[in-house]
Amino acid sequence: MKAAEIRNLSAEELDKKLAELKDELFKLRFQQAVNQLDNPMRIKAVKKDIARIMTVQRDIELHGTNA
Repeated sequence: MKAAEIRNLSAEELDKKLAELKDELFKLRFQQAVNQLDNPMRIKAVKKDIARIMTVQRDIELHGTNA
């Protein structure tokens, strides 16, 4: 997910997407623990998406919705 796409989401959508990604990361880590993970690079991608969302949320918190 691109940063530009994330910036177009509302605050509620950001919270929902963040929860979904954290849940997906948990499931991926569990699959990795039991050696059933097909694509280990997916963990890295999900972690980056989580970081992007958290960065946008922090930017909105500091500068308002017009940032």
